[in-house]
Amino acid sequence: MVIDRPSAGALGATARPSPADGRLARGVRSRALITRRAVEIASIDGLDGVSFGKLADDLGISKAGIQTLFRTKEQLQLATVEAAGELFAEAVVRPAEHARTGVDRVRALVVQWVAYASAPLLPGGCFWTANLPEYDSRPGAIRDLLVRQRRWWRTLLADEIAAAVAAGEVATSDADLGAFQIVAVLDAANISLRLGDSSVIDLVNRVVDGVLHSSGDTHRG
Repeated sequence: MVIDRPSAGALGATARPSPADGRLARGVRSRALITRRAVEIASIDGLDGVSFGKLADDLGISKAGIQTLFRTKEQLQLATVEAAGELFAEAVVRPAEHARTGVDRVRALVVQWVAYASAPLLPGGCFWTANLPEYDSRPGAIRDLLVRQRRWWRTLLADEIAAAVAAGEVATSDADLGAFQIVAVLDAANISLRLGDSSVIDLVNRVVDGVLHSSGDTHRG
């Protein structure tokens, strides 16, 4: 990785922030605050429950200010979906990046997902469980983004299984099928966990063990 050297000017005195810089920073903070609350609302009431008025009331800020940042309800909803994806990445994907690619990474992703589903970040639980059924037959930008996120998660798992296949770690030769099986059992487990049935975690581990089975593979917790 090439890192550009700072210019001589950059090594001098720090420039005083301009008023525009301050407004930009406030705008970024406001967007983050608003979209986080919007994700929480959508996890319970769906994306149709996200509105400028509801957010203004909940956050104690002006409706006009929110409209200035997001312009339309659809833009607000799209930003909400993007924020939900970032929350998922922070909770599940990034913590698993320490694991070696392949079998160890798949197991780490599943462990993080189980933790994410067992103690949900959002009051309504899984954001996609709440919103995919609402939009699966409603073509448009929101549905497209939800579907892309869903495919991204399955592709991430498939890529890691494929890496395990290439390294000779697993017996399966169908990474896409393995990823499909893992996503399917996680979806089912999510419902059970929401109903207080933690026994499904053992079933999740057994399915993952089956996908990652090889003569040299043992479950590493």
